[in-house]
Amino acid sequence: MLLDERYLTLYERFGGESAPVEVTLEELSELLYCTPRNAKLILKKLQSEQLIDWLPGLGRGHRSRIVFHTDKEPYLLEYATQTAVQGDYKRAFDLIAQYGDGTNAKAKFLEWLDNQFGYKKEEAGEGEQCRDSLTFPILKAPLTIDPADLLYSFDSHLIRQIFDRLLRFDEKQGKIVPMLAHYWCSNFNSTEWTFYLRKGVRFHNGQELTSRDVQFTLERLWKGTANSWLLREVKSIETIGPRVLRIKLNRVNRIFDRFMCSAAASILPFRFVGMEEEAFWKQPIGTGPFQLTKWMNGRIRLDANENYFEGRPYLDEVEVVIMPEDCSQDMDFLAKVHHSLDTMRMDQRATREEWQELEKLCQGCVLLNWNVAAEGPQQSEAFRQAVRQILHPGDMIAELGGERAIPAFGFRPEASSPHVPEPIKPEQIRSLLVESGYGGEIMRFAFHPKYHEDGIWIMNRLAEWGIHTEMLPYDCLMQVDFCISGLVFPEDEVCEIEAYEHRDCVMQNFFDTEWKTWIISRIDAAVAADSTEERRALLKEIEETLRQEALIIFLQHRRLSTYLHPSVRGVSLNPLGWIDFKDVWLEEHD
Repeated sequence: MLLDERYLTLYERFGGESAPVEVTLEELSELLYCTPRNAKLILKKLQSEQLIDWLPGLGRGHRSRIVFHTDKEPYLLEYATQTAVQGDYKRAFDLIAQYGDGTNAKAKFLEWLDNQFGYKKEEAGEGEQCRDSLTFPILKAPLTIDPADLLYSFDSHLIRQIFDRLLRFDEKQGKIVPMLAHYWCSNFNSTEWTFYLRKGVRFHNGQELTSRDVQFTLERLWKGTANSWLLREVKSIETIGPRVLRIKLNRVNRIFDRFMCSAAASILPFRFVGMEEEAFWKQPIGTGPFQLTKWMNGRIRLDANENYFEGRPYLDEVEVVIMPEDCSQDMDFLAKVHHSLDTMRMDQRATREEWQELEKLCQGCVLLNWNVAAEGPQQSEAFRQAVRQILHPGDMIAELGGERAIPAFGFRPEASSPHVPEPIKPEQIRSLLVESGYGGEIMRFAFHPKYHEDGIWIMNRLAEWGIHTEMLPYDCLMQVDFCISGLVFPEDEVCEIEAYEHRDCVMQNFFDTEWKTWIISRIDAAVAADSTEERRALLKEIEETLRQEALIIFLQHRRLSTYLHPSVRGVSLNPLGWIDFKDVWLEEHD
């Protein structure tokens, strides 16, 4: 136990009085879980720090006395804030919970924490430029910043700040635009693709980008990584010169350039610039608008790339603070940045009405996935259809509210908007359950903590119909009969294909060989299609088949929203639902 906690422990038991408090050395040693000799040493140390006065009793029958010099609330608040500054936010919240009864420490700590987050413009000295920064909290640390292993949306967002791709899909224009490659083309049947790199693009260490870097990156991605599906039909990757790269395919793929827009295809430097791979990922080097300069003590810091080829970011630094997940309820009171965080504040002088509100529907959906690769009642289509009717998405949205916007009828909100869910038909549900032969077996269920409300709602709704469930931890996903998952499609069709083919995606693990083989055949036909309409129809066939056979149950589309202080400019929500740091700037106010 640290000295600060010993002081708080003693104050908790004996403090609160202005006059000296009588106490025995035996009482103190019992409270501090130590010997009387060690208790004397602790008291001596506390006294040397001028936190207490210790007045030992002289003679038989005279009790010792202790005097506290610092009230509990300010001492606790300072200790908690220092602990948070060092990055141990969980410990800071635990201290407030353990010692904060009868004080306003929690409210004051949250107010202090609130002021640490948001956009800030630091005053500069004479002749110097002010520094603009963004600090925001997240509830879950990124799992990886290696594009080859990428799966989750915030990881993707972070990777896009550090690295660049050959090409980029512009959501506003609805087309592919140049990025590291200034031009690209394919042969007549789209089995050979050539990319021409920009001149003068430099990695964060000053090294110029060449085709050798691109070849190294794609060959690494190609060889058994989680995202090797992007290059599944590649035959060869060759350099034609320092700035020209040619990729040959075994099959026709008319949207291979869209594949090269994926964050998973972000370009790394050749052989990690001579570093051991493990060391490289501690401080990776890319060509992106920001460079990762620190990841320790629960903080990730990104500094602006001064020489970024698409223009220097306005923000000088971005700091991501990783909060413990069990602090999520406390964080509802904090200034926030979208995803699990929905508002950002500069200060409190602007009224709420003056703030900018951004809102859009997430390009993706929340759905229930059945594990038909495992034995169980879910093998019965009648059982799956019964559950689909029981889990009425309209009821879920009406009862849970929040960011749940509209019932999902498919992957994308634009396809779901025209549809109205059918009302529940109790007799049909009962008939389907009888047909399925369900005999009360316990269905193993898992969901990520961010879907906790949805998961509990589903368990309660199924229980009303006599379907028994057991909740397993989310890290036991491969052992469950069904789960909740969320899909986000920042790259539209490519991300739809990823949902089926990514090594770690739910559907890749929950479908049996027959289903996976059929899905791959439809994907191969889709990427070879001559028209967008034909390709969309083939991908839609997969989606419709999975929906009709209730292999997946669409639940809802979520609303992405954020509030911004009026001085924050250049902000929009990207397809991942995050704010692109590069384009943010802060307007100065008198």
